[in-house]
Amino acid sequence: MFNNLFGKKPTVKEQQRDNDRALRKAGRDIERERKKLEMEEKKLEMEIKKNAQAGNKEACTLLAKQLVQLRKQKNRTYAANSKITSVGFQNKTIGANIALSGAMATTAKTMSDMNKVMRPEKLAGDMRAFQQANMKMEMTDEMINDTMDDILAESDDEEETNKIVGQVLDEIGIEVSGKMSEAPSAISGTIGESSRVATEKDIESQLAKLRSS
Repeated sequence: MFNNLFGKKPTVKEQQRDNDRALRKAGRDIERERKKLEMEEKKLEMEIKKNAQAGNKEACTLLAKQLVQLRKQKNRTYAANSKITSVGFQNKTIGANIALSGAMATTAKTMSDMNKVMRPEKLAGDMRAFQQANMKMEMTDEMINDTMDDILAESDDEEETNKIVGQVLDEIGIEVSGKMSEAPSAISGTIGESSRVATEKDIESQLAKLRSS
């Protein structure tokens, strides 16, 4: 109502409130009119009884016709009130449909915006790139693990060999434990080529002494 005074177009909710207000007012007006008709109806009924007791048939007939018309009018108020109630429900239903339509429009716009942002071909490309990078990382990790296993396995074999040689020399009475401990050993994670050569030379020297004795 105030929006109309200032020439501003009302919103849907404001229009609904105005409609509800107008319908309630119309319903109250009809109720007042029906009560007036009911009062007139009682008066006519009393007048008809009064004239009937007086034997005035013509007056009774005239008053009876008026009573029939009044009751028809009263029935019209019931029909009008039912119509107002129906319109009120329709007004609420229209408002709900408008709200639902607005929500669906907002949802459609949101989905459209999401489709513009997502770009499925780019997402598919990113997923393929991730898959390739992940496979490469797994292959690299596997190669590193295999290399480490080879190095550690070879180092373990060399240590085991040196241990066996030391035991054999101890059995035949050659004291090489001190010299073996002084010989350079393989650094963890690498194969010490120089330590292996030094160890072999030391063993050959000891064997030469054994043959000459």
